[in-house]
Amino acid sequence: MAGPKVTVLILSYNGKYLLEDSLTSYLANDYENFEVVVIDNGSSDGTMEYVKSAFPSVKTIRAEKNLGYSGGFNLGLKYAFEEVHSPYVLISNNDLRADSRVISELVKIMASDSMVGFVTGKVYYFDQPDTLQTVGKYEDPIIWNGNHIGGGEKDNGQYDQVSERVFADDVYTMVRKELYDAVGGYDSTFFLQSEEYDWQARGKNAGFKIMYTPFAKVWHKESMTIGKRSPLKAYYNARNPMLVILIHRSPEFFKRYFWHHLMNGVVLDSLRAARRFQFATAMKIWQGFLSGVFWGLRSHRLTLSHII
Repeated sequence: MAGPKVTVLILSYNGKYLLEDSLTSYLANDYENFEVVVIDNGSSDGTMEYVKSAFPSVKTIRAEKNLGYSGGFNLGLKYAFEEVHSPYVLISNNDLRADSRVISELVKIMASDSMVGFVTGKVYYFDQPDTLQTVGKYEDPIIWNGNHIGGGEKDNGQYDQVSERVFADDVYTMVRKELYDAVGGYDSTFFLQSEEYDWQARGKNAGFKIMYTPFAKVWHKESMTIGKRSPLKAYYNARNPMLVILIHRSPEFFKRYFWHHLMNGVVLDSLRAARRFQFATAMKIWQGFLSGVFWGLRSHRLTLSHII
């Protein structure tokens, strides 16, 4: 008997050259009841035509302009949860290769507890296939969403227990329909970066859990769409975590975060970028930080008491 329907959503912005690995590996999964959907997020590289030609079993959804990570995936979530009524959706980056059991292993955890809202697994570096990129996130007393658990470590079985996580990267994440019904999808305020952080915080506030299973695995090429040091990424990294803290934490928590973020994040990161002659990136860091401050003031979430 086939298990619950799973819709695999893969977002792609001018990433046609990345799709062969991700689509081939997902289509080879051993789970019986799933479909794969590529969301073409305003691409100009012929992504949609390529998928239709090379992978005719894969459904495509097209956005006429780039809606960002959050807006693009929201198109797919609406289709999966509201049109075809999949109980589970697997959100995935396009720059990875998935293990053949990844869907079935994630479904096992979902099926074990109705309050599991998100579940992910091991993420390895694509070019270092025995080295972990992440198996979840630590909780940090100042920035809340802390560093990657296991980042850069050889996998010697040290993270082989199914565990609850405080937060997790969404390189790939399975999501339950009941969570979507309760809190909605991504908040398009974030466009890209920290969108999963906010979504997971909302899910946790609604009582759902974030789980990790060591038996689900992918190999990730990392930041292939926007680049590790792109000015765009730097802008949203400076802006968006601040918004999450403003929305979800107390003024006292934000005050500690604000000064840490300013001195140890914005100032140091912009200086490092300038030393590498990446002046556009340095400027974008400051623009992102100021954009976050102005967003807080406009939304009446930020007052002087938050920083003084």
